[in-house]
Amino acid sequence: MKRKTKIWITAAAIVLVIVVVLCSALTIVPAGHTGVVVTVGKVSDRVLSEGLHFKIPFAQQVVVMNNKIQKTEINSNSVSRDLQTVSSGVAINYHVTQDASAKIYKRIGEQYADTVLQPAIQEAVKAVTAQYTAEELITKRSAVGDEIGQTLSKKVSEYGIIIDKFNIVNFDFSEEFNAAIEQKQVAEQNKLRAETEKEQKIIEAEAEAERKVIAAQAEADAIRQKAEAEAEANQKLNESLSENVLRYQQIEKWDGKYPNVVSSDSSILVDVPSDTNSTDNTGTTNESDSN
Repeated sequence: MKRKTKIWITAAAIVLVIVVVLCSALTIVPAGHTGVVVTVGKVSDRVLSEGLHFKIPFAQQVVVMNNKIQKTEINSNSVSRDLQTVSSGVAINYHVTQDASAKIYKRIGEQYADTVLQPAIQEAVKAVTAQYTAEELITKRSAVGDEIGQTLSKKVSEYGIIIDKFNIVNFDFSEEFNAAIEQKQVAEQNKLRAETEKEQKIIEAEAEAERKVIAAQAEADAIRQKAEAEAEANQKLNESLSENVLRYQQIEKWDGKYPNVVSSDSSILVDVPSDTNSTDNTGTTNESDSN
């Protein structure tokens, strides 16, 4: 009985050793990572890709390096070209190339972000901001950010670190400079408001002058049209005053009494008041009147 127990214990121990050996001979590299093989302290230039791999048990170990895009944020103090103190907040997206994983681990270690990246960020920010005035850092913020990103990329690319995106979160200056900027903005706004009001007055004056010109032209046109209409009416009236029309008008105005004097022009009648001694049509005196 004791012998069988020993056999079972020995077999279990052997199985356990085999399991342990097998487990130590297998390694899994997660997605987005690479495995750096270290054989008895020596770093191999060969890296393992994602998935399941075999390694020499107890002699080799696999260090997993992250190749995904990572983010780091940092605050930097620098001086502008016009000697203004600038506090910058920047955010960087970066990743390590798979081919450079072994080199970075061998030369720098797993803390490469603190050892290489952050000092390079500080240096790039200081170098670029020193080329611009404080006001230019505000007005040309996008261009400044691109230039810092390019400078940083050149510094860390030799290590196999790739800068995917560089963002300036904020620029902050001294209280005195901020107050000066605010005063300048207020002055510019007041100047712009004054120019706008002046332009508005000019526009209103021009509009009023144009309105008066249009009104004067309209009045002149109205007077001209009225004069032309009156002239046309007079012309038509003159043209319509023929001899027959004049005679018709005389007849219309006749009160039924014959005129005392008739001119040689039969078209003109002269009405002369009659007296007590009148002559008849033959030129003789009416005797009844004389008697």
